[in-house]
Amino acid sequence: MDSTVAGTAALGAGHLSILGLFLQADIVVKIVLFGLGLASLWSWAIIFDKVLRLSSLFRQAEQFEERFWSGASLEDLFEKIGARPRDPMSSIFVAAMREWRRSSGKGGLPPANAAGGLLADRIDRVMKISLEREMDHLNRRMIFLASTGSVAPFLGLFGTVWGIMNTFTAIGASSDTSLATVAPGISEALFATALGLVAAIPAVVAYNKISSDLSRYALRLENFAGEFGAILSRQLDTSKPHGAP
Repeated sequence: MDSTVAGTAALGAGHLSILGLFLQADIVVKIVLFGLGLASLWSWAIIFDKVLRLSSLFRQAEQFEERFWSGASLEDLFEKIGARPRDPMSSIFVAAMREWRRSSGKGGLPPANAAGGLLADRIDRVMKISLEREMDHLNRRMIFLASTGSVAPFLGLFGTVWGIMNTFTAIGASSDTSLATVAPGISEALFATALGLVAAIPAVVAYNKISSDLSRYALRLENFAGEFGAILSRQLDTSKPHGAP
């Protein structure tokens, strides 16, 4: 008697394991579980990528600002960075310096007869375009986190409803309401809900945190672009001949 009970318990435990629940699930529930599993894995990959990337970008911004405000020549800094800047802040700086050089030539101020206002506007526009391009690149795949956070619970709920419907169908066909008949279907249904929440909760939390960090980083880039634009405008003012408008 004891061995029979132990064998039944072991069989039930096997059926109610995660793998057992997946294997015995209906094809529709299997698709839901598989999709939620993939969404969860991809969400975590995005989260780790964004967190590491932002940590690196903030560190690179600190390093660049230290060099920028060290008092060294902007031309020397431009030459050191080269044609391939490593981070968005360097990209904004390089874009502005390229526009400056087109009007000034290598290593000099713009000609005295240059239209300073137009040049300043062009530099500001170039920096704005560079900033938007860099932030657009950083915001890629964020929509997936937002979508996972909003859709995954409902997808899990759909799997739950479908699993419970199958359970009621099995009960009606067998006229057996014992726990051994009901438990697998109910467990399968609740597993879909649980997996939906497992996929959604980290995605929502990470989306809010990463979005906040991206906003802070974008503000830092905007502040740098504004300060650099002001520096170049002052240089333009000093290059004007006396009496010039």
